[in-house]
Amino acid sequence: MRGRRFQKPRVINKKGYWIAQYRDLEGRKRKVSLGPVSKTKKFDAETKLSQILDPINAIQVCPSAAVGFAEFVKRIYLPFYRRKWKGSTVGSNENRLSFHLVNPFGERALSSFTRDELQGILDEKASAGLSYSVVAHLRWDLRQIFHMAVTEAYLLHSPAELLFIPRNAPRPDVASMTFEQVRLFFSVLELRERVIGGLAVLGGMRPGEIFALRRSGLENRYINITQRIYRGKVDTPKTFNSRRWAAFGTGLSSWIREWLEMIPGVGPEAWVFPSERATTPLLKDNCWRRNFLPRLQKVVFSGQISRSCAGLTPASWMSWGLILKFGPIRWATASM
Repeated sequence: MRGRRFQKPRVINKKGYWIAQYRDLEGRKRKVSLGPVSKTKKFDAETKLSQILDPINAIQVCPSAAVGFAEFVKRIYLPFYRRKWKGSTVGSNENRLSFHLVNPFGERALSSFTRDELQGILDEKASAGLSYSVVAHLRWDLRQIFHMAVTEAYLLHSPAELLFIPRNAPRPDVASMTFEQVRLFFSVLELRERVIGGLAVLGGMRPGEIFALRRSGLENRYINITQRIYRGKVDTPKTFNSRRWAAFGTGLSSWIREWLEMIPGVGPEAWVFPSERATTPLLKDNCWRRNFLPRLQKVVFSGQISRSCAGLTPASWMSWGLILKFGPIRWATASM
């Protein structure tokens, strides 16, 4: 049986619709419409097409150690694990694999890699200044890819089994906000933004979880986190353990009650932070640009932050990750 070419998920805009052509398992040409351009993002259309192409691309005549690294990743590895990963994970994993592994080593045969060579790749990435997190993910990628190659009988043993993260992989210096800095932060915000910031700082919630809140998720002093918003779409939380109850204190509780009395929706499915139309949730990027950034810039440029927040630069305050995601402070100030 003749081998098939790998089919990439390519779509084109034709008369207002995302259209794609591909060959089925019998080699016959097929054409499919993946939705109107006005309602469907190109990324979503390509994702739908990938779901059609994955079983076609995954077919192999006979496992062989001579198969190319890129071919194995695209035909076997990715189609299988896309069924497990969330949409956000698919995008980040595929981009990382493509840039760091598939593009530079795609033409190499699976059997041509050795343990020392793979460890050398990680050493080079760490020496080039890539973060500890990226290097750790690349190690995880290599181990999973070659483990699957052994499981699927492409290789007899995995050269990536003993890989480790180099000691010189740089870890970021994470700054934490003090109580004084948090008080200053809340003092310059309006009620809605204080509630959003409080849920992040005091409740340890991610931005997608905050903007996905509905009234039904609010209990007395607790929030039931069952969903999030990612790229404008309602989805399940990031991980299994992300489904949880988040507690908040008396101060934040009073802010939440005051805010709920001001917004129009009263049903259990009403958004806690609705957009102007009230039928959709507020977009975090819009909220940041229009409501957080201008007020925080006034504090930065007036010098209050430099006097009151020693060690925390204005650039840090302007960081989206620190203002809404609050990675460095979700744990440090959770007991306030």
